[in-house]
This record gives sequence, C-alpha cells and structure tokens, in this order.
Amino acid sequence: MRQAAMLLAFVFAIAAAPLATSTLNGVTLPDTAQVGSTTLVLNGMGLRTKYMVKVYVAGLYVPQKSADASTILKSNTPKRIVMHFVRDVSKTQLTDGFTESFNSNTPDAARNLKSEIEHFFAVLDVVKDGENLTLTYVPAAGTSISVAGKEKLTIVGPAFAEMLFSVWLGPKPPNASLKKGLLGQ
Repeated sequence: MRQAAMLLAFVFAIAAAPLATSTLNGVTLPDTAQVGSTTLVLNGMGLRTKYMVKVYVAGLYVPQKSADASTILKSNTPKRIVMHFVRDVSKTQLTDGFTESFNSNTPDAARNLKSEIEHFFAVLDVVKDGENLTLTYVPAAGTSISVAGKEKLTIVGPAFAEMLFSVWLGPKPPNASLKKGLLGQ
C-alpha cells in the first residue's frame, strides 16, 4: 500500500512538472510537440529579420535532432515549423515572402505546385504580434496550416511539404542565421 501511494505521488509530481522549454528573443517554445502518435523534438530556433526588423521566431520540430538540412527535407517523416510573430505582418507581406522563397529555393516545384500554392495563400491572413503560424507535415495526411491555433487547410502529398520546408532549410533561406538556428548550430 505504501509503495502504491509513493508511486502515485511520483506520477502526480511528474504530471504537474512544467514542460521543458527553449527561449529565443523572448519567445518560448516547448522542447517537444505531439503530432498524432509521434513526439517531435525541437531541433532549433531562429530569428527572422528583414532590414534589421525582427519579424518572427521560428522553431523546427523533427522526430530526432539533425544538423543536416537535406536529410530533414528529404525525410518522409512528421515535421513542424512554428513561426511566432513578434510584429504584425500583412497577408501581402506573407505571400510575397513565401513567393520569393519558393522561387529562390525550389523554382521547379513552385511552377509545378501552383494550385497548392494558391490554396495555401488563400488561407493566409494578417498575423498579429504574438500569434503563431504553424505548418505541420504528416506523411499520410499532408501539410496542415494553422493560424493563431485554428487549422485552416491541409495540402496532401510530400512535394508541397518539401517545397514549404525549403523556405527555411533550402539553399537561400530568409536569413542564414535563421537556418543555422533551426539546425541547432
């Protein structure tokens, strides 16, 4: 009976313990994320700036940590990018930024996936300071897009996911330091 009580107390202590987190530029993200039955780990965090203006802090979640962008991009495993905005960003600014990144990193995919890109852009809207834009890829389901905690759309197939994650992990990321941070470097 005493052992059962001690075990129960231990279980409650673990359950009540706060989740481990990481912080960058005042933005805190959990060290893990649950995607279906898979627990993803925070691979790294990076700050997106444009003309020295802070735009968002991004966190990359993967099944196991890796500093190899190509391996992360090519793996057909769950992955997630959380973009926590530190300023308001308009729909036009978002779509312009994604368009530039798609054309710079994956021009062939950008041409071949026009319909998927149009659907993606259709659900984007103003993102306010403090809100998250979360992009999650699950192999059998596709890439889901959530804005401020509300799921907006899922785009099926790995091709869109690879193009989307290439924004940050491709050869021409928005900032070199952002890519390095996401890769845990």
